Amino acid sequence: MSVASSRPVTRGVVFIHSTPTALCPHIGWALENVLGSAVRLEWTKQPVTAGLVRTELSWMGAPGTGAHLASALRDADRVRFEVTEEPSPGADGSRWSHTPGLGIHHTWTSASGDAVVNEDRLRSALVASKGDPELFRAEMAELLGTAWDQELEAFRYAGDGATVRWLHRVS
Repeated sequence: MSVASSRPVTRGVVFIHSTPTALCPHIGWALENVLGSAVRLEWTKQPVTAGLVRTELSWMGAPGTGAHLASALRDADRVRFEVTEEPSPGADGSRWSHTPGLGIHHTWTSASGDAVVNEDRLRSALVASKGDPELFRAEMAELLGTAWDQELEAFRYAGDGATVRWLHRVS
């Protein structure tokens, strides 16, 4: 008799927006290490920057898998990527964005994908701005990852129409 697992499951997507081809095997190995199973990535040319490639991978796994995936990729300093994790029972959704020049940024996300800024981070932004509206705008831009969004936007559109593969985490 089989008993269905009651452990929560979530899903998300790894978007490798751009990477040199030499790093492709390393990215695959990093993803396999976290997901616990083989991955087959279909690399396509990244039209925004000559000589770079891109891919996407949809995944399913335990809440927190997105953080592990982002951590596994963050040392690849010449890679632009995003990792998303949908909300699940007892866990907020998240998005990790990485660019070579900015490093990694994390934000929580709502069920609709909007960035969510918690109360403590808002209070810190207010304190850091010292009542100056321009400083507060800058603090909010940092919290929302505006610089990451601006740098990644062209790379996101370059992936429109790409195929998406689903991979289930083996537990």
